[in-house]
Amino acid sequence: MTAAAAMAAYALLVGAVAPYALARARWAHRAPGVAVLAWQGLSLTFVVATVLGVGHLACSGQGVHHGLLGLLGVCGPAGLAAVPFPATPAGAASLLAPAAVALLPVGALVRTVRRARRERREHTDLLRMVGSEAVEHGVTVVEHARAAVYCLPGRGGRIVATRGALTALTEEQFRAVLEHERAHMRGRHHLPRMAAQGFAAAFPWLPLARLAREQTALLLEMVADDRALRFHSRDALAAAMCEVAAGSVPRPALGAGGTGALIRLRRILSPQGVPSRAARLGLVAASAAAPALPLLLACGPI
Repeated sequence: MTAAAAMAAYALLVGAVAPYALARARWAHRAPGVAVLAWQGLSLTFVVATVLGVGHLACSGQGVHHGLLGLLGVCGPAGLAAVPFPATPAGAASLLAPAAVALLPVGALVRTVRRARRERREHTDLLRMVGSEAVEHGVTVVEHARAAVYCLPGRGGRIVATRGALTALTEEQFRAVLEHERAHMRGRHHLPRMAAQGFAAAFPWLPLARLAREQTALLLEMVADDRALRFHSRDALAAAMCEVAAGSVPRPALGAGGTGALIRLRRILSPQGVPSRAARLGLVAASAAAPALPLLLACGPI
């Protein structure tokens, strides 16, 4: 089996098989923050494996099949100087192919970030016109009958609540929802969500991309739920979620009544123990090390 075939098989495993196993893993909802890292690790692993597979095809015969030393010989400054750049368009395209594969998710992420920033800026401008500041709660209030609470993350972020939410929620329920939104902002949850959205935009046909986007959004809400539950009762948070679940939330925002509200309600009202510290550390280490595995496969003699 060639190195390119090994990378293709590995990318297929990561992109089409592992995501379904992770999506069904019971531990993920018990340790949502770790699960977010796992999804990011799988996504990065897929990109690394794909780039290396294309690179092996493009650089066949240049020493990459002779283990780590051969790979370093080609990729190092001396090796690069010794490898002539093909003069033909076909040869140049073959060397540019790995770079194009690597730049595909990067470009999609850049477009996702720019769009999100533009939408947040436009919504912030709108809030300046239609909203009023509730200093006692530290939120922007919009005059709307339907209950909704959400945050606009990023620089100059703010928490927004409708008049309907202030009317429908008790003081404890409202404080629980506010803590949920503050958790989003403090944890900068919009960053992993944008990363998952960018990856999905780059590979819309890939099961990993679709599931990573869906599961990351759900897991980040669970992380914020857990933060709110440190200070408020389960009943208060669950009741508040039921009130705001029907409220509309703009696309660039994160809201307590957002993704997977029913799943989250069941999780809040039927709590399960979190994995042990050793198990969590092991999962974090595995997620961080996953992108290095295709490098080891590529550097070994095939």
